[in-house]
Amino acid sequence: MAEGDLNVDSVIFRLLEDRECRPQMTVPLTETEILGLCIKSREIFMSQPILLELEAPLKVCGDKHGQYTDLIRLLKRGGFLPETNYLFLGDYVDRGQQSLETICLLLAYKVKYPENIFLLR
Repeated sequence: MAEGDLNVDSVIFRLLEDRECRPQMTVPLTETEILGLCIKSREIFMSQPILLELEAPLKVCGDKHGQYTDLIRLLKRGGFLPETNYLFLGDYVDRGQQSLETICLLLAYKVKYPENIFLLR
């Protein structure tokens, strides 16, 4: 993937397009887009300090476990980025049927708004 090929706005739009998020819904992201999200977000994570010193206001969110509908519900209630800042504590994927959509939305937001969303292991 060449630098600048990732259209993160398009990725976020498609991930949020159906905000009612039926549990069986899958978002059509290409392998290239997913790889691009991984590469770009890694660059951002590596450029930020290991010890985060964050300021309020900040919403702190616990485990998502691949529950995409819970993530969307949280964003609806808490506010979408960049108006609201978030700290996610980990456990983004595993049990839920939409783990890929969950992590892709979080990584896309990290690429788009690196100073408004923070993801811990």
